[in-house]
Order: sequence, then structure tokens, then C-alpha cells
Amino acid sequence: MFDSVIIGGGPAAMSAALNLKIRNKNFIILAGNEKVTGLSKAPSIENYLGIKNISGKDLLSTFEEHLDNMGIEKKNEMAYNILSMGDYFAVNAGNNFYDARTLIIATGKAKNNLIEGEEKYLGMGVGYCATCDGPLYRNKAVAIVSENEEGEEEARFLSEICSKVYYLPLYKSNFQEFNNVSVVKGKPKSVIGNGSKITSLSTSEGNIDVDAVFFIRNVLPVNQLLEGLELDDGSIKVNRTMATSISGVYACGDCAGKPFQISKAVGEGSIAALSAVKYIDSNMEVKL
Repeated sequence: MFDSVIIGGGPAAMSAALNLKIRNKNFIILAGNEKVTGLSKAPSIENYLGIKNISGKDLLSTFEEHLDNMGIEKKNEMAYNILSMGDYFAVNAGNNFYDARTLIIATGKAKNNLIEGEEKYLGMGVGYCATCDGPLYRNKAVAIVSENEEGEEEARFLSEICSKVYYLPLYKSNFQEFNNVSVVKGKPKSVIGNGSKITSLSTSEGNIDVDAVFFIRNVLPVNQLLEGLELDDGSIKVNRTMATSISGVYACGDCAGKPFQISKAVGEGSIAALSAVKYIDSNMEVKL
């Protein structure tokens, strides 16, 4: 049982981890698999107090070095689903499950909107983890819509158990067709179904008849991550302590709304961690 699971790997998540470490809490960082972020591509950052004329990549390296010096390790695992178990949370990270007393969500802001039908058919053919749900579609046709190279491994996995796999890369890819995997160059437009399950995926190149569609996203939509999270204009609603609408759950950084600034993310990560520490300590005192 962890004191906290931090979901995300950017400045807010790293700031939260640093403060949890200083307070001697037991935690894990599920940083996902995104290799290139908006910050890493920034040519120059001028508004971070005390650090002048630095690129986003170099600033991230500075943050990473600080964590390394503190003995903090990030896991390249994506959190796909969180269940509230009463006095703790169970986090599904594909092949692994982690239990924690508190959660700190620092996933960043999802850049893409859901396509038509994606939310409607979630759990009825639409999924975000092929490793988790792929076996449900053994010997059936499926599609993978991927924002990053992680989808290529998922396609290989599904090719071993599904009758047909259609792969739609939304990034620059040299992924080659093989066995029963076909690469589709079109863009996804909508998920089509009959009300109880999906029947096809509509793309700019035409419709594909499939029994399931897996979306591999750099940032999972927050409303799909944890049921009951209150949102405000698409961002997680928080108060000044970074507490969300769910007790024991905190959010910080871009996923908690504007402004999308590094200094805000770092500050909110610190607040979220200290709030989680207070929550953990107070609950431990009650049990004692």
C-alpha cells in the first residue's frame, strides 16, 4: 500500500514527488510513455523565476537531475483506470495494479478532443488499454488509434489473438504492415455502433468494420480516469489546497486548468503533495 500514487511525469508531478519524498512518504510515479512533450520542444523559457535563457529540454533535465539526486524514480507506466475502494484507491496500470491512500493527478492537458461516439461506447467496444481488454476480442477484428509509438507494441500483441488489426498512427510513423495488421493512413472521424456495441470506425478513408477500437493517447481524458471527478470547462475542479471533488484525490498542473505555466505547475504540485501529507497523517492518527 502506497501513501500516494502520482499520475503524470511533468513539472507538477515531479514537484509533488519531491515534496512527498521530503516528508518521508511512500509513493510511486506513473509517468506514462510520452517521450516528447510541449515543454521539451520549447526553444526558450523566460518566465521561470531564477533561471534565465533556458530551453524546455534543459529545464526538464534540471528537474530530472534533482529527482535523481533525491533517489526518486519515475515508472514508464500509464494509469488507465482508478477505482475507489472506500479508504484507499486501486490504480490499474495495464499489467500492474497499485493501491494507495491518496492520489495526485498531474496528467497535463489532453490536446485532442474525443471523437464522436468514443465516450458513448466506452466499455462497449471502446477502450484505452489493449493489453487489458484485448483478450475480450479474441478472433475478432479490432482497430488501434495511436498518438505515439506505444500503439505499435499493442498492435503486435493484438495480432497474436485477433483475426484482424487495423492500425491508425496519428504521428510520423514507419510502422510496417505484417501478418494480419494493416496500417490505415486515414484519420478517425467517429465510432459507429448499434446502441449496445460498436460496429465500425469511420475514418477519412472510409469505414472499417471492427468489434473494438483502442485509443492509445498521450494523455488520457480525465473523466475516463476516475469516475466522479468534478470538471470545470474540461479541467479538474480543485480548491486552493488542490483537493478535488473526491476525498483523498488532488490535482495539479495543466489538468487543473489555466494558466498553463511551468511555475504554476510546480507550485501546485507542492501544494497537492503537502495537502496529501496532511490527509494521510490525519487519517493515520484517527486509526491509532
